[in-house]
Amino acid sequence: MPQFDDFEIKMLDILQRDGRKPVSELAQEIGLSTTPCARRFEALQSAGIIKGFAAVLSRRAIGLMVEVFIQVRLVTHSDGSPETFIAAVQRMDEVSSCWTMTGDYDFLLHVMVPSVDELNAFVMHRLMRLDGVRDVHTQLVLQNIKGPGHVPLGHLRR
Repeated sequence: MPQFDDFEIKMLDILQRDGRKPVSELAQEIGLSTTPCARRFEALQSAGIIKGFAAVLSRRAIGLMVEVFIQVRLVTHSDGSPETFIAAVQRMDEVSSCWTMTGDYDFLLHVMVPSVDELNAFVMHRLMRLDGVRDVHTQLVLQNIKGPGHVPLGHLRR
């Protein structure tokens, strides 16, 4: 695991909360001058630790009123089904995230759509019709309590 000093940990913590913070303000908050702060920032980007910056959108404000998690189980793993499924999911705009999982299901999808009718169409006419899909289990999000989350940094301070 890479080693980080207190300046870098503070920098990562601040940038997760405000990725648009100017380097001059960032430097002041972590206790460095601007040039060393900028060098550390660039090094963290070059190392792939800071992967990028993006706007956080309100799904409801843009009409995505239904948010669900969908667990997917495949028929088999020996015929190329996982690769075919992954390729199909990567082309589906409704799927914001996809993870492979241990346990009873093979994949967990995070899906956002405008309505329950759109969810039904997505599940019944697209997802369930993919080759190799055995069954799905859909869970409706009632309220997002926390997230999308930050990457925890506490273990770096030990």
